[in-house]
Amino acid sequence: MNERSSVAELAESLRQEVERYPEGRKLPSSRALVERHQVSPGTVSRAIAVLVAEGLVVSRPGAGVFRAAAFAAAPGGRAAPAARPGDLSWQEVALSTDSGPRDLLAAPVFATLRVPPPDVIDLNSGYPHASLLPERLLAAALARAGRRPGAWDRPPTDGLTELRGWFARDIGGHAGPISAGDVLITSGGQGGLTVAMRSLAAPGSPVLVESPTYSGILAVIRAAGLRPVPVPIDADGVRTDLLADAFESTRARVFVCQPLFQNPTGAVLSPSRRAEVLRIARAAGAFVVEDDFARLLVHADAPALPRPLAADDRDGVVVHLRSLTKAASPNLRVGALTARGPALARLRATQVVDSFFVPRPLQEATLELVADPAWARHLRTLGAELRDRRNAAVAALHRELPGVLDAYRPGGYHLWLRLPDGTDDDALAATALRAGVQVTPGRPYHAAEPPAPHLRLSYAAADSPAQVAEGVHRLRTAYDGLAT
Repeated sequence: MNERSSVAELAESLRQEVERYPEGRKLPSSRALVERHQVSPGTVSRAIAVLVAEGLVVSRPGAGVFRAAAFAAAPGGRAAPAARPGDLSWQEVALSTDSGPRDLLAAPVFATLRVPPPDVIDLNSGYPHASLLPERLLAAALARAGRRPGAWDRPPTDGLTELRGWFARDIGGHAGPISAGDVLITSGGQGGLTVAMRSLAAPGSPVLVESPTYSGILAVIRAAGLRPVPVPIDADGVRTDLLADAFESTRARVFVCQPLFQNPTGAVLSPSRRAEVLRIARAAGAFVVEDDFARLLVHADAPALPRPLAADDRDGVVVHLRSLTKAASPNLRVGALTARGPALARLRATQVVDSFFVPRPLQEATLELVADPAWARHLRTLGAELRDRRNAAVAALHRELPGVLDAYRPGGYHLWLRLPDGTDDDALAATALRAGVQVTPGRPYHAAEPPAPHLRLSYAAADSPAQVAEGVHRLRTAYDGLAT
């Protein structure tokens, strides 16, 4: 049983017990609860916090935890009647002037973030399993950051100079074209994408995207009132002949791409196409937004990685996006946008209006994290673990579902599975969930009608290579059940 389910089960048990208590009665001590329920002190603490948040109990430091008042008393000592629910129907009319239900735009993002039940194997999430993340290293970095002088002072709106300098060197190299002054610290990768889209494209205008592409990119574009235009990719990345045609026909001024370990296909932009992408965008007077999300997820058996496009860009064509979130923690919402000239000023203005700045303690903790020698060791360990999970997934797919996987790259966290024509990938994903494995249908990764059915399988969120293999076996069971 994982800790999340232990906390939920203990909270439910205490909830039922507390509801039988009279107001003001003291709960058993934490030590007694640990012994009675055979859980850790941390689990007890988190379960109590759940009940405090629900208003069932109150915590009095030094005294204990007590049953809270069940309800407020009305005048005369009688129980106050329950408040009648309000009439919210007017909101449907008020919101109808908008472009459409936002929950439809956000549905693919919600699906990516969905946490499955404890008995379901997660082959959907883009975040590595908790056992693969440096939680102790993060805790130590956060503790050191809190003791830094000025850690709670207001930071510069662009971000801490030291952190901006680190990103500049990490992206462009020590002698590259990027300086600390070209970097804007953002609230993670998704936040950086939102800032870029709202800054670089006028509302209603087209934005070129790879096809297929990360569903979160499509959600950001549409939420900004922009129109995604698909440009097909193959094993070598975006097809530059079609990219040139798309710029000419749409007059778009932005192209969003993931040149390294593209999501969902895993493609890596070939050397010959790298220069072509920059040349075509420059000729079109357009920006290339380079989402470099997977650079820290390189596998242990990968060859040397190609440089970011931004490292070879002298003319300010590339707006580069980098985040530490996937390799560190979903909660370390720290990333960086790099740009030069008026584009950087536009990005800065958009972010400061939206959110002022990224909290300084998070930036200080990030500096502590990347400066720790253990960070490099963590990345090597993560690369080895991802390689082992990938190998388990590939072997299981060849055994259980031969023919669905054409190729893969030694980086990232996912595989793109081509299903037989006529397969309903949405129905297969739903059937797989009932069979005990969560995967992602391919349809949301396309800006237009998909040319073929696909599934995306993520092996990073599983807790072991053996669990990856078991998840593929359950997927095969679901596929067989759907076909009959």
